[in-house]
Amino acid sequence: MLPYELIVEAFDRLRKRVRRTELIHSHHFSEKLGTPIYFKCENLQRTGSFKIRGALNFMTAQPRENLAKGVITASAGNHAQGVAFSADLLGVKATVFMPESTPPQKVFATRDYGAEVVLTGKNFDESYTAAVKAGRESGALFVHPFDEPLVMAGQGTIGLELLGDLPDLANIIIPIGGGGLISGIASAVKETLPRVRIIGVEAAAAPSMHYSLKKGEIVEAPLAFSLADGIAVKRVGWKTFPIVRELVDEVVLVEEEEIAQAIVALLERTKLLVEGAGAVTLAALLNGRVKDLSGKTVCLLSGGNIDVRTISLVVERGLLAAGRYLKLKVQLADIPGSLAQLSADVAATRANIYLISHDRRSIALPLGRTEVSLELETRGYEHIEEVIRYLTGRGYDVEVQK
Repeated sequence: MLPYELIVEAFDRLRKRVRRTELIHSHHFSEKLGTPIYFKCENLQRTGSFKIRGALNFMTAQPRENLAKGVITASAGNHAQGVAFSADLLGVKATVFMPESTPPQKVFATRDYGAEVVLTGKNFDESYTAAVKAGRESGALFVHPFDEPLVMAGQGTIGLELLGDLPDLANIIIPIGGGGLISGIASAVKETLPRVRIIGVEAAAAPSMHYSLKKGEIVEAPLAFSLADGIAVKRVGWKTFPIVRELVDEVVLVEEEEIAQAIVALLERTKLLVEGAGAVTLAALLNGRVKDLSGKTVCLLSGGNIDVRTISLVVERGLLAAGRYLKLKVQLADIPGSLAQLSADVAATRANIYLISHDRRSIALPLGRTEVSLELETRGYEHIEEVIRYLTGRGYDVEVQK
């Protein structure tokens, strides 16, 4: 187990160096879910995520000679920025190994803090292996992203903040990657309030903790692409796993469409920009993954480092999943007035045309026919059914696009 004293020491060490992030009560989600919902906004933290807490605590706790040859780490993005920022603050060299698929925004931000970035490997685990090897060769101090007591203790300071700001909290929903965040928070909270329910959330595309708990030992999980790239790891930590097994009450999984919907919901309802790994907590609540929820509930929004290109894709995907965006293909007679009539019929359904294009050159089309692609803004699944039913009733052959 992680000693509580380490977390208290980390709290004192970081008090003036990291932001005590806001705890925001959401009226909208409280009413929607039927219980008081609060957001712990680590997306507003320095460097854009909670990771600075663990990295800075680990590095400031080291004797100066341990940092003489610099630091090295592996990260999918947020830990990288935490290490880079901390190294810059302490005046030491930092080298960060990141997967080749890391979003550009996270790469640029890490470099802006002064770190050398090495892009290698298809995922975090391959980058981690390369970083450990390079660290042994260079003598640089390795800063583990999650499986290190001082790193876990730094993340655990979030738990102490929650206890101070909301002493009567009942539930905390926390993202899980390697397990360092939830291990630190659970260790801090359960020491003082063992009645608090701790629920971890993983992406179904990267269910390493879920698999390991089910098996009763650490096992590798298959990885698929996930919007929650910050928590996509094949194997959880050797030190974090027993803490999670002992202190965490439940671990649940969420799907990609649910993560996208949660990102969009947070943007629209709270005006908070949250990355996929941070939005899994709200996704779990909105989709009923956590049962028998009652009492004051904190959703940890662990980070906000999401690039603009991904935001646009996520918003479209989230709107599609929520029934607020509809893509159709319709064949028309290639005669004057056909397109105008289709537009009028769509307007009659009160759907808004976002994009319209037509193609009369495809060899797959019969002569005298044209294919029209429509992208519509809709008001939910019932409205989508109304649109399709109306257009079909008007004689159109409607094909819904995914």
